[in-house]
Amino acid sequence: MTKDILDAVFIKEMAKTTSNLYRLGWDERNGGNITYLLDEKEVAEYLDVKQIIRTIPMDFDGEKLAGKFFLVTGSGKYFKNVEEAPAVNLGVIQVSEDGKAVHLLWGYTDGGLPTSELPAHFMSHIARLSVDPENRVIMHCHATHLLAMTFTHELTEQAFTRTLWQMCTECLVVFPEGVGIIPWLVPGTNEIGEATSEKMKENRLIVWPHHGIYGAGQSMDETFGLIETAEKAAEVYTIVMSQGGIKQAITDEQLKALGERFGVEAKAGYLNN
Repeated sequence: MTKDILDAVFIKEMAKTTSNLYRLGWDERNGGNITYLLDEKEVAEYLDVKQIIRTIPMDFDGEKLAGKFFLVTGSGKYFKNVEEAPAVNLGVIQVSEDGKAVHLLWGYTDGGLPTSELPAHFMSHIARLSVDPENRVIMHCHATHLLAMTFTHELTEQAFTRTLWQMCTECLVVFPEGVGIIPWLVPGTNEIGEATSEKMKENRLIVWPHHGIYGAGQSMDETFGLIETAEKAAEVYTIVMSQGGIKQAITDEQLKALGERFGVEAKAGYLNN
């Protein structure tokens, strides 16, 4: 006899995270989406993994993820409603053996579908798993101050990253590899997924100019915290610029000393020698 899936840690984590993202204003309306790679054993505690509710075609070759299970936010769903009605707003899916569809095992009880950004998420999962097999979460949101920075700050990865590192001491420690930036592209397309996943091979944070950010991590907390840290730095930058601009900042020498103290190394070429 299986357990009640509403008691599952992964459901509770997703509900808590989506509520926090909405509360912070990073996922207005149906903005934002999350995919969470699950182990078959943890899914099997709550569901009969052979019991398929329906099969949903996918415009993407997901063969590299064949057989894998994911908890996914729904297309058009509001994050503010996940905690109250998880079965309507979330779904547990399994990628088909040929990678051309996903099998719905639980959720989307109103006939809903996985997020329209599913191909972009899956491409990023494939990229991150090739770098770190423990990466399980891909999170997209519209973090306010990071989004604002893309209108006012130079959009080169080195310049954008160095500004974030300088705004908050912990940033270099949290994302020493810096942030990736792609050109503005139409969301929900394979093109934006391909561009994002290419950057995901080296970065866990990808900025979508004038749109939002993608983050990747080993857990829900780590991924949320990664975006949260970068967003805090962007908020500080926004306040600093409104106060008349930067008069003094963390120096490159200080950033190097910080990296040495915490055993991380800034991305090559991003700091002055």
